[in-house]
Amino acid sequence: MIEALRRRAAAPIDGASSFVLRVALGLLLVVGVIRQFAFGWVDSFYVAPRFHFTYWGFSFIRAWAEPWMSLHLVALGLAALALAVGFRHRLAAVTAFLLFTYFELIDESTYLNHYYLVSIVLALMAFMPLSRGWSVDARGRGEEQIPRLCLWVLRLQFGLVYFFAGVAKLKADWLFEAQPLSIWLSANADAPLVGPLLREPWVAFFASWFGAIFDLTLPFALLWKRTRPYAFVAALLFHLVTAYLFKLGMFPWIMMAGATLFFEPDWPRRALRLGERLPRPRPDLTTIPGWMWLGLGAHFLVQLALPLRHHLYAGNMCWTEQGFRFAWHVMLVEKGGLVRYRVHDAASNREWLVYPRDYLAPHQQKAMATQPDMILQLAHHIARDYTTRLGAPVEVRADAFVAFNGRRSQRLIDPDVDLTTVEDGLAPKPWILPLRSEL
Repeated sequence: MIEALRRRAAAPIDGASSFVLRVALGLLLVVGVIRQFAFGWVDSFYVAPRFHFTYWGFSFIRAWAEPWMSLHLVALGLAALALAVGFRHRLAAVTAFLLFTYFELIDESTYLNHYYLVSIVLALMAFMPLSRGWSVDARGRGEEQIPRLCLWVLRLQFGLVYFFAGVAKLKADWLFEAQPLSIWLSANADAPLVGPLLREPWVAFFASWFGAIFDLTLPFALLWKRTRPYAFVAALLFHLVTAYLFKLGMFPWIMMAGATLFFEPDWPRRALRLGERLPRPRPDLTTIPGWMWLGLGAHFLVQLALPLRHHLYAGNMCWTEQGFRFAWHVMLVEKGGLVRYRVHDAASNREWLVYPRDYLAPHQQKAMATQPDMILQLAHHIARDYTTRLGAPVEVRADAFVAFNGRRSQRLIDPDVDLTTVEDGLAPKPWILPLRSEL
């Protein structure tokens, strides 16, 4: 059975559908780079801030000084363009992966689910013999062929994003309180035509239940030929509506491009009815090396483990944020927070109130105020700053209040804990106070 699976995985199929994804992802990255420059995000998000929140284990990643930060983005745009046009697409995918992932890891406050997805897909493409186009022979058969395994891998990756996004929605807030959709939909009540409807409570409940069912079932509906066209239309409408209402950046467009993978591999040729073009045959791949099977197995074990790791921690994951990132927890929380620090010099028994605005850009303040690991990072940075000024170590405590999914504001961090004695890591964080208030 294993040998039969290996032969089927290595069997050549039309590469046209993977060609479409490669072009779409490359062009979306080019658009993303252009937007970084057009809106001044390179400076405001990466160059101007004096302090950046680093990911655990990646503290060595630093933003470049200008003009190197801009040149980094230009190089990323060129690599993405090369990926889109198919110029040395594996090298382009590797280069785009390295440049984009470095850019993504510069500051934790800019984390987005689709940034993580882009890094994954680029890494997968770097090891895939993806099609350079979709040339056809005289009989209309695709000459640009790829191993079936490539399509399986890409489908599985996008399917996991949908499925775990649905699993994450199986929570009381989402299903029985329609939160945070009640907050977000009512905020769009001035939208043309549908605005008044968005104020209705039943609309938020319908959207919450539909969103959970949609995410959980869409991969399976796309795989089944009979339901595939209807599921694809539903996916297009869903992502277009969410893109309009919630301003989700590239995420809806990436997911719409990924949904096309579930059609037959030669769907682009059939859809566009391309005439005969000069064939560019590729040799059939008859074997898949063992290292690739091991690598893909390890990758998907990680993809299964990361969305489930929050079960290792006590408390509400959306409140504590332990196990929240890299787990496809999409649109689950609405938080607002206020933080101030109390710096205490034990030697002189003096104390200072310190506010995040003294160290952070506005977007960093907003993200940090609700995320315990960032509150901890800034506490350590403030401690280093005051230790340098005073010439003696100091204690730093946080007064952090967070309003979560319609609840009243409450303390997030134990105010009696000296955060300079706490180190970030994978272990449970007892200094995060449990969620107590009800909706």
